[in-house]
Amino acid sequence: QVQLVESGGGLVQAGGSLRLSCAASGSIFSLNFMGWYRQAPGKQRALVATITSSGSTTYADSVKGRFTISRDNAKSTVYLQMNSLKPEDTAVYYCAAGMTDPRNYWGQGTQVIVSS
Repeated sequence: QVQLVESGGGLVQAGGSLRLSCAASGSIFSLNFMGWYRQAPGKQRALVATITSSGSTTYADSVKGRFTISRDNAKSTVYLQMNSLKPEDTAVYYCAAGMTDPRNYWGQGTQVIVSS
């Protein structure tokens, strides 16, 4: 089993920045994919960004150029640097991880609120 614990959410003004962290523990050898998803009120959970153990990344179009995902394999931690935040980025952000699909395991979520 894998446990994912997020931190770093909060309230920020539009144009500001936040950095989310997600620490993995347990059977971490199986975590090729790690990533972030988000769920806004009334909407489905959606991909934000993913990163493989070798460093390959994918991003949702809505965050390209503003968000950066990174990973410290030695610490089994994935980060999401969020810059130029917009009110539409307001959501609960979930860390996710897995071997062939990043959605095998989920964290508990961390709230991000961007005020206008």
